Amino acid sequence: MANKKRIQVKYPRRRFIRSILRVLANMAIAVVTKVEVIGRENLPAKGPFMIIGNHFSFVDPVFVMAKLPYWVEFVGGTLNPGAPKLLAFIPKLWGILNVYRGSSSRDALKSAQNVLAQDGVLCIFPEGGNWATVLRPARPGAPFLMHQMKVPILPIGFIGLDKIFQNFTLLNPKTVKMVIGKPFGPLGADIAGRPSREDMDEMGHEMMKQIAPLISPEQRGHYSDDPALREAAKGTEVWPWDTKREGEVDRWREKAI
Repeated sequence: MANKKRIQVKYPRRRFIRSILRVLANMAIAVVTKVEVIGRENLPAKGPFMIIGNHFSFVDPVFVMAKLPYWVEFVGGTLNPGAPKLLAFIPKLWGILNVYRGSSSRDALKSAQNVLAQDGVLCIFPEGGNWATVLRPARPGAPFLMHQMKVPILPIGFIGLDKIFQNFTLLNPKTVKMVIGKPFGPLGADIAGRPSREDMDEMGHEMMKQIAPLISPEQRGHYSDDPALREAAKGTEVWPWDTKREGEVDRWREKAI
């Protein structure tokens, strides 16, 4: 594992406020959904490891913080154009490791490495945002961390979270599933030196292939066994920040293909 010196983020942290947020999150989830958690037997006893999952909804991280028995550290964007502004306080109070999209975000990556170096649990959504509802290739950040830290990876599939608020009524809450897969990896152990972009793409594809069987077949997108679904997913891999920076993309769902 990477050098354990130069610790910048003490793990675990903010346990009091995070305990309160976890209780509130579970209360809210109980009101708006019926949750089925599948695969609890796959949960590691302790860190270090990384959690990855599909990212189709702004509520995906809420289910991770509420339903998993860890003090999870999240790597995420400073802004979430797909989420209501009313909920912007949640990631701030939790204290996510902010990534500034359109920049290198070295501080967040170093902090993430520090968390894992302390046998912590880190969550990152490899797609880099929830602008589409089909599985897309991973952005380079998650594979880079995989290579640097060489820790196990826990894949999770979220089913139905993107439909929670469609025709919502308290009398008929949506049924959603959180499917926990078997840990795999580490990845990149056979790569000497700094990984190339091709190396990171290959690791990223392996990560998404582990997530694909955990979600609905019609949403597997680029990782579907159905050629028609892979063809239909073309264009969704375009990252909204390829030519923009944090704060320059609004309501990305209207831009999704």
